[in-house]
Amino acid sequence: MDFTLITKTGKKSWVIALLSSFLPMMVGFLLIFLTRSFWRSLIGEEQAYNLPIVVISHSGCSFAVIASLLRDIGILNSELGRLALSSGFLNDIAGSIYTGVGTAIVSSMHSGVAVTVKNLLLFFVFMIGIPLVGRPIMMMMVKNTPEGKPVNKIYINAIVVAFFMLGLLAGKFNQPFLAGATILGLAVPEGPPLGSELVNQFELFSTWILTPLFVTCCVMKVDLTLCGPPILIIVITGFILLVHTIKLLQCMTVCKYCNIPTTDGLCLALILSCKGVVDCCSFIVFYDGTNKNPQSIGVMVISTLVLATISRIGVKALYDPSRKYAGYQKRNIMNLKQNSELRLVAVVHRASHMVHVKNFLHLCSPAPNNTLIADVVHVMELIGRTTPIFIAHRLQQKMGSTHNYSGELVVTFDLFEQDHAGSATINTYTAISPQNFMQDDVCYLALDKNAAIIILPFHIRWSQQGLIESDDRMVRTVNSKVLERAPCSVGILVNHGNVATSINNNKSTGYKVAMIFLGGPDDREALCLAKRFSKNIDNILYVYRLLASDQDAMGWDKMIDDEELREVRGAYDKLENVKYEEKTIEDASETTTFIRNIANKFDFFIVGRRSGVQSPQTFGLENWTEYSELGVIGDLLASPDMETKAFILVVQQQQQTNYISST
Repeated sequence: MDFTLITKTGKKSWVIALLSSFLPMMVGFLLIFLTRSFWRSLIGEEQAYNLPIVVISHSGCSFAVIASLLRDIGILNSELGRLALSSGFLNDIAGSIYTGVGTAIVSSMHSGVAVTVKNLLLFFVFMIGIPLVGRPIMMMMVKNTPEGKPVNKIYINAIVVAFFMLGLLAGKFNQPFLAGATILGLAVPEGPPLGSELVNQFELFSTWILTPLFVTCCVMKVDLTLCGPPILIIVITGFILLVHTIKLLQCMTVCKYCNIPTTDGLCLALILSCKGVVDCCSFIVFYDGTNKNPQSIGVMVISTLVLATISRIGVKALYDPSRKYAGYQKRNIMNLKQNSELRLVAVVHRASHMVHVKNFLHLCSPAPNNTLIADVVHVMELIGRTTPIFIAHRLQQKMGSTHNYSGELVVTFDLFEQDHAGSATINTYTAISPQNFMQDDVCYLALDKNAAIIILPFHIRWSQQGLIESDDRMVRTVNSKVLERAPCSVGILVNHGNVATSINNNKSTGYKVAMIFLGGPDDREALCLAKRFSKNIDNILYVYRLLASDQDAMGWDKMIDDEELREVRGAYDKLENVKYEEKTIEDASETTTFIRNIANKFDFFIVGRRSGVQSPQTFGLENWTEYSELGVIGDLLASPDMETKAFILVVQQQQQTNYISST
């Protein structure tokens, strides 16, 4: 957990977190104390005494449970997920503080005021002292760890010893063992190298061995036959329903005031009401330690199961994070106005991808009459922390952040912007999230920045000799998911050989670009992008149109294709740096032969993906396609049999999907 999240959380999260915790608690306490004689006569003195505990335990929430729920249903780094994480974190911290204070008071109630005050003071010293002392020590451990190297085992062992000693020390002033462990955990610097190393060392053993044993031992103490009498079950259930109803109404009211859709407010309330393993074990450990109220513990455990089920099913049914990516607006290059700026999002996973993206941005030929706005995002896997990170590096510099993420990326593209001052604006970002949710960061950035196209790196990297150096399946998975849900057009950039140096050296003389046109929306989108490349007269664009001998001359698609091709055919003005050529192709073998003949003549190829589109020129090649995300022509160019060192860009036009908003 990143404890500094408290300082970064907005007012919205603070209001939701504090109200969802304190409002149900205040209403519950008022109801209990104003009518305490009624509850004593109805369920007995001891049971009435424990009603505030029911209210307190259900007013709060566990950050770990919320993070696990959001990860399981796939919305951890969505807008709702980030708001729920922030609110849940603040709620959990507030709940832990007043639980610690309450424990100190209740456990010392029969020992006198002096002991109670002493335990309270020791608890606050414990809570403040561990981060003040432990955090600098662990930061020193991080500083003494060479970059890219694992943390010294001595440091790990020292943290484990401190963990046990602080847990035992907490017992000296009547706090549970968990209090010391939790506060020390908050002091650990999140992420690599220390946080990720602790996760790697202990997650397997703790999650898959100790946790099931602990949960099993806890739940075995529950005897449902002792859940009685029926009036007690009704009263406890009534208070649980009261607490969660107030939390539900409060969340929906605050969200409506903040212009958040009502459905999202309901989902947020369900998330903050979710209970899980942490809550279940906390109930049992508390009652086990106090030896009180075995009649109500069964109801509390059953309520945990019911709330967890309702929250999971409800949020999954009501909230669809992909709905905001629906094609309400046309966000593609084909629909951009003449001489308008080109907005794009480029994705970087590895350091080698930066060179490829930089070469592509050079090809876009930024100029005063052809301005470029590029948002380059470095996507990293979340390890050693729970909350995802999204950093805008320009804002980070203004805020004076001490974290140094993606330093090489920032420097590289800042220099590019300086080289093209007045023509290009490059914004750099770092997105750190679980592997399964990386595509959401990319798509949300493209939506937020009104991008016309997303540029993705291909998952395979070739050497100069044409051999495969790396094959990153994670990158391929992210690419496939972006292609499915992107709010704009998508391009996959393939580097068939390490030609970065030769292309950069030839920058002054421009690029030789080939556009292979068969027809259809994807090819038209690729053509519009290629025409932007030709605005730089140093770039030479060759457009090859492959026509089938039996093609319908009056087809609607062909008419649209002809209209898009009029400019490159010289219908208006003959462009000196644009060459147009038509080829009549009988079958797929002629297509393969033609592409093989031109493979070594160009620096850059741009083609449409044409997924699922069949034509005589490619009939039969679909069965031999190895990488479906590249389409038939793109896969053919990227084939190991194709002797080319050129870059290949495969373009898919924005997929228009009709969604009906539930809000």
